[in-house]
Parts: sequence; structure tokens; C-alpha cells
Amino acid sequence: MYKITSVMGTFSSSPPHTLKYATQAPERHLMTHTIRLLPLLLLLLFFTAPSSLARKHNHMMMYQGGIVRTDTTRRQLTLVFTAADKNDGVEQILSTLKRHRIKAAFFLTGSFLEKYPEDVARIRKAGHYIGSHSYSHPLYSTWEKPDSTIVTREFFEQDILRSYQALAPYGITLRNAPFFMPPYEHYNATIAEWANSMGLTLVNFTSGTASNADYTTPSMKNYRSSDNILQTILQKEESEGLNGHLMLFHAGTSPERTDKFYTTHLHTLILELRQRGYRFVPLTKAIR
Repeated sequence: MYKITSVMGTFSSSPPHTLKYATQAPERHLMTHTIRLLPLLLLLLFFTAPSSLARKHNHMMMYQGGIVRTDTTRRQLTLVFTAADKNDGVEQILSTLKRHRIKAAFFLTGSFLEKYPEDVARIRKAGHYIGSHSYSHPLYSTWEKPDSTIVTREFFEQDILRSYQALAPYGITLRNAPFFMPPYEHYNATIAEWANSMGLTLVNFTSGTASNADYTTPSMKNYRSSDNILQTILQKEESEGLNGHLMLFHAGTSPERTDKFYTTHLHTLILELRQRGYRFVPLTKAIR
């Protein structure tokens, strides 16, 4: 259910301090065979020797090729925010994060990047991670049949590249910002594979806390008030814990929702979870 990444350690191939090739033919013959076998030995070590990175990835949770939860053995979580075309919460969110000295992750669309360049610059200056949320915010697969991809690979790749072109003026590249959150937080294994082939790592929020319902409006059937969301998160913590959670909120929501979670509830949540012993860690630290 999870992806394990192994890394090869450092190997020394330095020769002995003294080798008398002229007078020690057997030793020279042995050295020749050892050199020939070295690639095989290294390959064997690569697949059998455990690494700290591999062990750490054992504790992460994957779904359809995307990371949906980080280290489940540590009492820590990561705050992530997405933004498509609204920015009403940016100022308050940045203020709250600064107050609590938390580094979060923001996934932004092309529309947001073009409409609110000053906010992007502020997020960047505050030291938060900024990644792609796609350029045009398309739906990759239907809600009824999530395994049925409804975009072509060419469209997907061009849209992603266009989003990084929009991120480039802020010094953000695919190389230094490889974590990508799909639009609508909806994807399948095909999308994750395409993203991976571009050098991206797909991440998504950890389900079960209803934190992502902070965008809902009273007219929606799935509406949840900020009080309800807060209580759901804390109840989830009490029953199962929040170790490694990627907790998603929105940096902007509809004007119809006057009960904004970021106004006071985000501050309250941070205080409560810290009191319960949780640390808030940056996305790059949670996954590395």
C-alpha cells in the first residue's frame, strides 16, 4: 500500500595500500576478478541493504500512487492549502501561521497565480512551500468512475508545464517544487503515473477529518460549519490519532460562506493540537 524508495550508500573501491603486481600474479588475478564482480556486488547491496530513507517510507500511506499520509509513527502533521480563484483567506492564514511559527504548503492554480501575484509573493517570502495545483483546474476523471481518465496525457503534461511556467517568475521550478496536488483533490493511478514520469510526486490530503469541507456553503447538502469541522478533527484525533496527517484547508472560499474556518478556528485548532503534543512540520520535511 505504500511506496518504498531505496538509495544506494557510499562504497569505497580504494585499492590496498601496496600491491606488487610484478611479483604477485595470483594477487593480480584475484583483483581482476574482484573488479569484474564489483557491479554485481553493488547491485546486490542495493536491493538487500536497508536504508534510513526506505525505512522511513515504510510508515507513509499511499493511495493510487499518491502520498496521502506521511510518517504514521510520529506525532506530527502538515497543513496544506489549495487555492483556485479566490484569495480571501490568504492574509489571515499567513498571519496565523506566522504567529505560530508554522511552515505550510500552498498549492496554487494558474488562475490564482495570474490574479493574485502579490499574494503569491507574500506566501513565497514567508517561506512556505508553493506547488502546482494544475494550471486550468481540470477534472481528471469522473466522480462516478474515478478510474476512468477523461483527459489525455498530452493535455495533462501541457497543463502542468504551463503551471510551472506561471510559477517560474517566483523562482519555483519542477526541480525545487516537485510535490503536486491534483485539482479537486481527485485523481487515479494513471494520473499519478503521468505525474511521476514528469518528475513530480503526487500528494493528497488525509481523509477522515472533514477539514477539506471548509469551502462548503449553507446551500450545499454536504455543508459543514467551522465548529463542526473543528469538532470532527478533534474527535478523529481522540479516536485514531492524527500522526502524519496532511490536513487540507482552502485559502479562499465562496462569499456565500460567511463562517470562514481561517478566521478564528484555525488558530484554535493549532493551539489544541499542540497542547495534545503534536508538531506542525513542513511538507518537505514530512516526506523527505
